[in-house]
Amino acid sequence: MSCKELTMAQAVNVALTESMEMDESVICYGLGVDDPLRIFGTTANLSENFPQRVFDMPTCENAMTGVGIGAALNGLKPVMVHQRLDFFLLAMDQLVNAAAKWHYMFNGQSNVPIVIRLMIGRGWGQGPTHSQNLHAWFAHIPGLKVVMPTNPNDAYHMLKQAIQDPNPVIFIEHRWLHGQVGLIEKGSHSSIGKAKLLKKGDDITIIAMSYLTVEAIRASEALSKNSVNVELIDLMTVKPIDWETIYESVEKTGRLLVLDTGAETGSVAGEIVAKVSEKCFAHLKAAPSRLAMPDIPEPTSYGLTKQFYFGAKEIAEKVHGMLLENVDSSLYRELDTEGHHDIPGSHFKGPF
Repeated sequence: MSCKELTMAQAVNVALTESMEMDESVICYGLGVDDPLRIFGTTANLSENFPQRVFDMPTCENAMTGVGIGAALNGLKPVMVHQRLDFFLLAMDQLVNAAAKWHYMFNGQSNVPIVIRLMIGRGWGQGPTHSQNLHAWFAHIPGLKVVMPTNPNDAYHMLKQAIQDPNPVIFIEHRWLHGQVGLIEKGSHSSIGKAKLLKKGDDITIIAMSYLTVEAIRASEALSKNSVNVELIDLMTVKPIDWETIYESVEKTGRLLVLDTGAETGSVAGEIVAKVSEKCFAHLKAAPSRLAMPDIPEPTSYGLTKQFYFGAKEIAEKVHGMLLENVDSSLYRELDTEGHHDIPGSHFKGPF
């Protein structure tokens, strides 16, 4: 495929379709893969085109993950799909003690080539048990790769790589990104384990992931109007982390802000701040900082969630304060989320 414009949901769908066409060992299953909405459109037409290799599953995540691991050990490449990351918590034993450990325990002589697609995101009062961002959990487990693409091109290329990876890959998709439109480029440099430099700047490095990359882009554009030049990095892979790109940027700018979609304590952002403090201390002009979610469950109430999340406005104000100290609250008023806060604003297309 070359330079074709797709939504991120379509890009995931094309990546699955092409992978199944090229490799008969690829199978795809999960709750809703063949329902009318086809998991936000990402599994559209798969059951019709590959009726023997695409199927729904019982509501027994732990058992069906074990089935996938067994299939992977016997020559198949399963892609298991969950409409919410939260549902997959029932299968943590299979993931941690079987899939992630297998390659190590058998001295590299056996592999578990399974991809597990998990959906994150907020909105519609989903509350504490349907909106969790637990990528830091998975990143903590030796033997796992953890991918969080931001745009259609990266999702397309990295999912195809994940399917061909000989070991388990957690592929995390933010639902607000599924409707984003972008070009799919042939020969793309989107690779698992490599971050992407989206914007060059000299004043501060911002590292973002998943949907927060979109908010970081808006914030950096607003900051540039106040003569603040941001260097923006889309992490893309939270395990393994591309430390080389991060260190090179921080050594240039001397300042760092990390944005994380998960809770602050024990976060991926915290790990990046710690490593940069250890490895780049002599280059730092100020203490590294982070913006992450509060260490409390997300409320269900529409009113209570209004102040729970941060976006471009809070990012811009944080950066402005790190560099220029005093922040005029009117400077970044244009970045306030218009309309409802639990769906994407008009500046961005969501999956709804």
